[in-house]
Order: sequence, then C-alpha cells, then structure tokens
Amino acid sequence: MIVKVCGISDIEFIHRIDELKIDFIGFIFYQASKRYLGNNIPPEPIKSLPERLKKVGVFVNEKKENILHTVEKYQLDYMQLHGDEDPVFIQEISKNIRVIKAFRLSNSFDFSKLFDFEGLCAYYLFDTKDKLYGGTGKKFNWNMLKNYTANTPFLLSGGITASDAENINDIDHPMFAGVDINSGFETEPGKKDIQQIKLFINQLI
Repeated sequence: MIVKVCGISDIEFIHRIDELKIDFIGFIFYQASKRYLGNNIPPEPIKSLPERLKKVGVFVNEKKENILHTVEKYQLDYMQLHGDEDPVFIQEISKNIRVIKAFRLSNSFDFSKLFDFEGLCAYYLFDTKDKLYGGTGKKFNWNMLKNYTANTPFLLSGGITASDAENINDIDHPMFAGVDINSGFETEPGKKDIQQIKLFINQLI
C-alpha cells in the first residue's frame, strides 16, 4: 500500500525522513494553503531526498509554465492537480511529468466523469469536497468508493488519522492503491507528528 505524506513545509521532517517507511512526499505550491511551501525549505534538501521517495508537487489551477518551472526547480516526480484542470490540460502537461488528479467528493459526486481522464493520470486522489481548494481534514463517505469503476488506481485522502488504519485495511477495491495523509498527523500546519505516522504505518497491512 502506498503511503503519501502531504503538506510538508518543515525542514525537520526532511532531516528525519529515513525514520519513515513512506513512498510519496507532497509539497504544496498553492499560495492560499496554510501548508504552502514558500521558502520554508530550499530546493536542495528536496532534490537530495532518496530516489525511492517520490516527490509530489501540489498545484491548484496553475499555469503550465509555472508548474514545469517548479518541477525542474525541485526535481519533482509527480504533479498533483487539485483544481479544475480539464482532460485537455492534463493530456498536454502529462507529456512532461506523471499526474495525480485530485477529485473532491460529495454525496452527489458523479464518478462517470472520471472516464474522461482515463489514460492520462498515474493515479486519482479522492478527497472531501469543501468550499475551498485543498485539504479539509474531513472524511467523505468511503462507502461511495464502490461506485468507482474506472481503471486508474486511486489514493484515499481526507481526514485520515492513525485511528483509521483498521478501516483502511478493510477497503476492498481493485483500484485502491494507498493513502494520502496530512492534517490528521500534524502538530501545526506543515509540521507532522512523526511518531503518529510511524504508529499508523505499522498498523497497515
């Protein structure tokens, strides 16, 4: 199971990365976010992360040239698009880097619209719908996942905490690839509780 830790803006986490068995690490390049990377961590420590650890840049309705500049600056492996990006935009930009497309789910979410994105994304990410873009710290109804019938693997996000490990282990879906954790493991925005992350990972199958 993939474990992605997102919203990192604390250099201490980078220094302690070898303590954690995680697969993806996410940095937010959306200025309205409380976890905006900004100048909190310079490019060099991020570029020097172990090769096994995939670096993900999170963008919201950003221009292509700005995304590609950031990808090069930080040597990112994936871009996560968390806005209203359409299939045409993703088809064009995915020529340069692998894409994780985030979708914000409500009880009325129509999974059929995801078929327009098939073949364009390495992963989908399912998060909880809110008035604002980005993480909400809230869960959507995970029973909705049974309505997803496309063939792109997905990451589960939205309000996940260490106490959710058992329920995550019970998810039975052929396209379920892993989890994206963020605010449920924070001491403050951008700073993660490494012990809580370890506890969570140790409970996952």
